[in-house]
This record gives sequence, C-alpha cells and structure tokens, in this order.
Amino acid sequence: MRATKCAIGPVAALAAGLAVTPLAAATRAISIDGSSTVFPVMEAVAEEFQKSRKGAVRVTVGISGTGGGFKKFCRGETDISNGSRPILKEEIEACKKAGINFIELPIAFDALTVVVNPANKLECITIADLKTMWEPAAQGKVKAWKDVNAAWPNQPLTLFGAGSDSGTFDYFTEATVGKAKSSRGDYTASEDDNVLVKGVTGNPNAIGYFGFAYYAANPRAVKALAVDWGKGQGCVKPSLENVLAGKYNPLSRPLFIYVSQKAAERPEVKEFVSFMIANGEQLIKEVKYLPLPTAAYPAVKARFDMGEVGSAFGGVPEVGVSIDDILKKKPAM
Repeated sequence: MRATKCAIGPVAALAAGLAVTPLAAATRAISIDGSSTVFPVMEAVAEEFQKSRKGAVRVTVGISGTGGGFKKFCRGETDISNGSRPILKEEIEACKKAGINFIELPIAFDALTVVVNPANKLECITIADLKTMWEPAAQGKVKAWKDVNAAWPNQPLTLFGAGSDSGTFDYFTEATVGKAKSSRGDYTASEDDNVLVKGVTGNPNAIGYFGFAYYAANPRAVKALAVDWGKGQGCVKPSLENVLAGKYNPLSRPLFIYVSQKAAERPEVKEFVSFMIANGEQLIKEVKYLPLPTAAYPAVKARFDMGEVGSAFGGVPEVGVSIDDILKKKPAM
C-alpha cells in the first residue's frame, strides 16, 4: 500500500529529493508541490501515470506544505499545487500579481486525525479539550495533561502538530480554536507528517494531529482518538465511513489540487490531470482517503476541461463544507 511507503523507507528519499520515480529518459516534466496530506494521493497518481507513459513524462512531487506550495505556485515555479485547504485571499492576490490564473479542483476527502501514543489510555477527546490544549492562551500555562482535565495524569503534555505553512494547521486551528492560524507556538511543528508520526510514536505523553492516511499507514505506532463535538453524538471515530455520513465534522475536509491555467495548455499536464480524474477514485481508496462521490467526477472534469479559473471560496476557507457546495459555486479570481 502506497500510504505505508509514505511513512518509512522510500518516502524519506522522496521527501529529501522531491521526486517520484525519477526517469532518466524523460523528455517532458510536470512539477507539483504543496500539502503533505495530499502527497500520498499525488504520489500514487504520479507513479501510475509515469508507468502508463513509459518514461515519456517525469513527474516530481514536493511536500512544502499547502502554504509553502502556494508560494512556489504563485511565483510560477510549479505546474500544480496540492492543498489541504482552499487558497487564501492573500495567495490569490500573489498569483494575480504574477499573472497566474488557476483551476481549483477538489479531489478527495480526509478525516483530520488526532492521535496519541499507544501507551496512553485516553480513547476520546472533546473539541473543548483540544481548544484548551492548542489555543494561544495555553502557551506556558497548559503544560501537563491534568491542566486540560483534572482527571488526567500529572504528566508533561507534549504536542506535535502541523507547521504554519501547512493547510492542516490552518484547518485544525479553525475547527478547534475557532480561528485559522490561532495556536500556541510551543509545540513541535513540521510540514512533514512523517516527522509528527515519529514524534508521537516515541513519546508516551505525546498528542498530535495529521491526515488520516498517515494514521492508516501506522495504526500500531499511534492511536487515533475519537472526538466528541458536544452535539449529542458522543465520541465519533475518525473513519472514512463517518466522514461520508457527515458525522465527523468539523474535522472532515476536502482536499484540492490547483492547476496553472498556462500549464494546463501543455499536453502532458492536460493528460496528467485527466488521468488523475479518471483513475483517482481507485488510487484515493488505495491510500486510505475517501474519494469524491462518483457523480462528482464528471463535474470536476467539466470544470477542468472548460478551464474555469478561480476559487469557489473567495479566499476565505470554510469548515465542514460539502463537495456539492463546492461544485455548485462558481469559481472566481
């Protein structure tokens, strides 16, 4: 399973070299960067696409984080940018200034997953607990598990989370604290989810969060917590079934790719995106994310084929939005 590769061995080289299956004989190249959450999906698509083209196209996939990827994308350095959140207003403006138009395409769903070390006896956590842990006011004050809940042990609270260039950071803070990018700063941060997995694995007092695929690749190394939203549903486990049923909001989220309009004119980029839409459902399942509803893929393909530029969000990310809502909105720059 490709998601497993993202946590060990080959992916360490991928993360360092930012390349998927280098092909010496390649004559054309596609450059992709951005979200580490979206990386397993794009790694799988890139791998299969390159096989299908028998070395005629080389695809590189980076993991700079959603924000870091958009910086490169809006400087014209990449053809496609992966996003675990929608593009923000300031990023849209940066692209405009550089003369870069883009096509926004939802590709999958994710269950943003809160994990602890397997030695931790905790099974469920509330949104209120997460806010107490992660809000800016917690810095320097909430230092032990008992500082969050008096019934919890008097052990150091060691936090691992997404870096500030990560869309996961933006989404998690919006969903738990109530404001994007609003977080305490005294935690171990990384745009590489593999670093977070290793951090939680190595510390019995640790808690962290990242995309579901990285948990699914490491189910014995870390333990996923159920989440109580305080809405009478009780503790809800992060699972693709619960995402599909709408039970895991607000930590379920759509994942995106952003395709440069200029790059989309190149045959190899057009072929790659069309290949992803045609084969994405199976490959997305393979890396343990939830594909879009089958009926949504023709609408995504139509958006790409018609070259509809801009974002359906107007530069303002929304928590708990459905794919139907995204596809019904008219994109705008």
